[in-house]
Amino acid sequence: MRIYLVGGAVRDKVLGLSPVDLDYVAVGGTEAELRRRVPGLTRVGQGIPVFVRGGSQYTISEYPTIEEDLASRDLTVNALAEDEDGRLLAHPLALTDLRDGILRPVAQANFLADPLRAVRAARFAAAFPGFSVHADLLAAMRTVAPDLGRVAAERVGQEVLKACAAPAPGNFLRVLRDGGCLAPWLAEFQAADAIPAGPPAFHDASVLEHTARVMDRCAGETVGAWMALCHDLGKTLTPPDMLPHHFGHEDTGQELSDTLALRLRLPNRYRAAGRLAARWHMAAGRYGELRASTRVRMLLELDKAGIVEPFFRLVVADGGGDVRARAEAELHLIKAVRLPEKHRDQGPKSAEVLLQLRCEVLARSAGNEDDGQGLCSGEEV
Repeated sequence: MRIYLVGGAVRDKVLGLSPVDLDYVAVGGTEAELRRRVPGLTRVGQGIPVFVRGGSQYTISEYPTIEEDLASRDLTVNALAEDEDGRLLAHPLALTDLRDGILRPVAQANFLADPLRAVRAARFAAAFPGFSVHADLLAAMRTVAPDLGRVAAERVGQEVLKACAAPAPGNFLRVLRDGGCLAPWLAEFQAADAIPAGPPAFHDASVLEHTARVMDRCAGETVGAWMALCHDLGKTLTPPDMLPHHFGHEDTGQELSDTLALRLRLPNRYRAAGRLAARWHMAAGRYGELRASTRVRMLLELDKAGIVEPFFRLVVADGGGDVRARAEAELHLIKAVRLPEKHRDQGPKSAEVLLQLRCEVLARSAGNEDDGQGLCSGEEV
């Protein structure tokens, strides 16, 4: 049995980066032999034998040689291995494509073996923004596009979150579009490249490209890039006769964002973050004009979801003013308000009084004691 370090860890070492995930492949042996060589393994999954120990993963290859194993992989830049003596083995194009910054498929047939590789390819474009996408890769993606629906939702969802954590998350959308792979998992964006993001005075791009740009500006925080992905989803349902305006897209966007997060089986935090991004991003863009009651409700909802900082970063990325400092200061003020004893335990009445008190403290902080009066009922904005 020979054990090789493979894939992304070797690629990153060649690029001078620190590997994050260590994947090993065992060639020419059995599970019993692997367990003798590597004590403490835990088997996971039901298909191909996969084992974990700490932060490392081990797979028993179905191929008799490492060369054949590398020939079965997704991209040439990932078709790399390092043997136990530290010697490098590579697909014939791997090192050249790493040097030239090219994302190229090892073979189109390899994508047919696992259609998720089309989504992973788009994620790699987000992870390596300096790399170009080879025409053969887009062709391979188009070939497997009809089969993406049979991929497990959890696997796609994890790729989406990894893309959101990447340096250029907007590339994920762009490459899925170019490879014809937005459906079924991101089907909301299928027609988004033909929908103007807004009037020309404010937007010079489609909904898809605008979304990708905002995602790129939110790079560095996974939940922030996810919120950027969701914030304008409602625009994809705007009636054609209303374009280029998108009145009320905040309302439709909430439901679309919720549906998308559920489809991808994402954690509840992302479901809430996407919904709140769709609901509040337009209001937050004119934060100083909002009623005190609206600011109170918005800030408390964002705080409960734990997304105050990334949300207001999204607002800036979307073209709004930077009110993060003011919003955080006002949140601190309203959270410090305590309901007097005489108003407690009165159900909705207690909530109404607490809201009024919070509105008033915001008004006093702004130097206008009349501003908070009468603003805690009726329309929110």
